[in-house]
Amino acid sequence: MTRKSLPLTDELHSYIVAHGTPPDELAQELAEETQAALPDEAGMQVAPEQAAFLTFLTRLLDVRHAVEIGTFTGMSSLAIARGLPEGGRLTCFDISSEFTSVAQRYWERAGVSDRIELRIGPAAETLRSLPTEPHLDLAFIDADKTGYPLYWSELVPRMRPGGVIAVDNVLRHGRVLAPQDEADRAIAAFNETVRDDVRVDVVMLPVADGLTLARRR
Repeated sequence: MTRKSLPLTDELHSYIVAHGTPPDELAQELAEETQAALPDEAGMQVAPEQAAFLTFLTRLLDVRHAVEIGTFTGMSSLAIARGLPEGGRLTCFDISSEFTSVAQRYWERAGVSDRIELRIGPAAETLRSLPTEPHLDLAFIDADKTGYPLYWSELVPRMRPGGVIAVDNVLRHGRVLAPQDEADRAIAAFNETVRDDVRVDVVMLPVADGLTLARRR
């Protein structure tokens, strides 16, 4: 028995990935293309177990209306879209046409492009184009870290009761304990804000670089 999560070695990580639903050939190809074409940015792509979790969560919540902030080359959006039922919709917000052009190719190949709407532009502005009433079942935040508080403030009122916001990179490789730059400090402060928000129930999971799940009360 243990009262805390185990340290995750490379071998244990491989074991975890191998004992869940594995990435299919298309997802694996997307990961490999991203690493080859964008080696300096490839770390922005969600981990394979995180992608599997997003598909699982989307199905578990029976998500019909989902939002993603920060699409990059499309691994997380592909995972969410694959979990949507017929008629489900995912709206993706990103600022890069270059990175998301890769995502669009893989959405097409996976047969989910009809479920996804991509909006290019600063999410701080484009998010406000969403209906203001509570209607979202799932939101995934994985974009510029200093923007998290603003994305949170725009999303929480739009979540239906029982809807879930998933927030990536909330541990900053452990640097939330001793922030070293502006992004670290922003996430450390954001985590305090989320914890104290009476509108949601919150759990922070040690998945990849830290994943917060917040359920709208």
